[in-house]
Amino acid sequence: MREIVHDNVNPFLGACFDAPSPCVLFAYCPKGSLQDILENDDIHLDNIFKDSLAMDLVQGMLYLHSCKLGHHGRLKSSNCLIDNRWMLKVTDYGLNKFLDANELNDHAHFKTLLWTAPELLRNPNIRNNSARECDVYSFGIILHEIYFRLGTFAGYEHMTTKEIIEILKSYQGDELYRPRTDEDFGQVKSHIIRLMQLCWKESPNERPSFAIIKAYMKKNIQHGASLNIVDVILQRLEKYANNLEELVEQRTQELVYEKQKSDKLLYRMLPKSCAEKLKTGESLKPEVFDSATVFFSDIVGFTVLASKSSPIQVVDFLNDLYSNFDAIIAQHDAYKVETIGDAYLVVSGIPNRNGSTHAGIIADMSLDILTRVQTFKVKHLPNEKLQVRIGNHTGTCCAGVVGLSMPRYCLFGDTVNTASRMESSGEPQKIHISEATNTALQLLGGYCTTFRAEMFIKGKGQMNTFWLTGRDEKASSPRDISFSSTSESYVRIE
Repeated sequence: MREIVHDNVNPFLGACFDAPSPCVLFAYCPKGSLQDILENDDIHLDNIFKDSLAMDLVQGMLYLHSCKLGHHGRLKSSNCLIDNRWMLKVTDYGLNKFLDANELNDHAHFKTLLWTAPELLRNPNIRNNSARECDVYSFGIILHEIYFRLGTFAGYEHMTTKEIIEILKSYQGDELYRPRTDEDFGQVKSHIIRLMQLCWKESPNERPSFAIIKAYMKKNIQHGASLNIVDVILQRLEKYANNLEELVEQRTQELVYEKQKSDKLLYRMLPKSCAEKLKTGESLKPEVFDSATVFFSDIVGFTVLASKSSPIQVVDFLNDLYSNFDAIIAQHDAYKVETIGDAYLVVSGIPNRNGSTHAGIIADMSLDILTRVQTFKVKHLPNEKLQVRIGNHTGTCCAGVVGLSMPRYCLFGDTVNTASRMESSGEPQKIHISEATNTALQLLGGYCTTFRAEMFIKGKGQMNTFWLTGRDEKASSPRDISFSSTSESYVRIE
């Protein structure tokens, strides 16, 4: 074995026969076994590549049959290795006396026999008399694996390996049990199928030798051409490079798609400008916004509604309602800050400064939400009439990202508290606004408001408050004046 030197035979380097078990050493081939390559769907093999691998195997086996060793004895696709030049090398030859099949479990043992000739399955003692013919049978099985790429003994997936082996051992007749080669099973050239069938002959004497196989393949595959080994290697490397480029491009596209999905999810949790800074490792400092309008809403009688519903029904109901609200926000230059139970918090002018239009944007959004609520139906309580309270206030506000684990974009300041008071002191299906918001709307023009009263607001004292009752459709909407949606990640729910 040490004297065997051939381009298509893997070099035997040495052996150790010390107890408890002997060890042998062959050269390492970085591409793995032929079986690994054929089972990897990401590796594309065209006919030329398959022809080249098959011819390599023929060359290696022809050499083994002509050397002192005389045969292989355990030929299978897992014993054919691929080096870094994509050249096939036959390995694990000459080891029959060192291997103990009893060490394998039942399934693994029978799987190793799928490449074994039927006569050898029936009588292992004939190995020395027809070892070369048995190698030819094994070559035929590997040839089917190369060209069809459907595994060993394709077409018998409904049977266990043990059942296949038992049939091969016991059955003798005109119809042979062999891997399927019909046209419906795969598109393979007829001369290749003919070669497989010759190698699978039941009678060992009818099988061709590797010298005949080589001549057959040269005539029908290479068409008599003699390719220089350097040219063959260059062709293989070129095809491998092209295949690798396709794999890299495919993986890159998959990576871009996955990144887009993760970015989309991140932009739903944080403003895009903040998310981009966090991704680059920049620190986020709180910002003060001189003017912004805050929107608060809650569901009237939510406690009573929840008492009539299961926890799952409450979650589904809120998800349906706020998905509709999210779709409305996506049409305005506003940012959804958070939902806390049945409370819904939105702001305009933060994080994107939009001049003096934020009060009108929130007003438009509030009116749209009221309109949508009038037609909204609770799925499990279709007769319940849903109502919301809405409160708006305009003023100075501070915003920033809070926390490292599950970070949140939060609003701080008296403006947020006052907007909350506007909502809590409002009435069902009405929009309660502060004097500051009313003044901002009057400056924009096109909005209908009515004075409510001078009210005592907790934490603020006496305040003049107003109702927002509608808008003048003839006037320009703030969303027409300045619109830069920060809610591009929301999916509109019709």
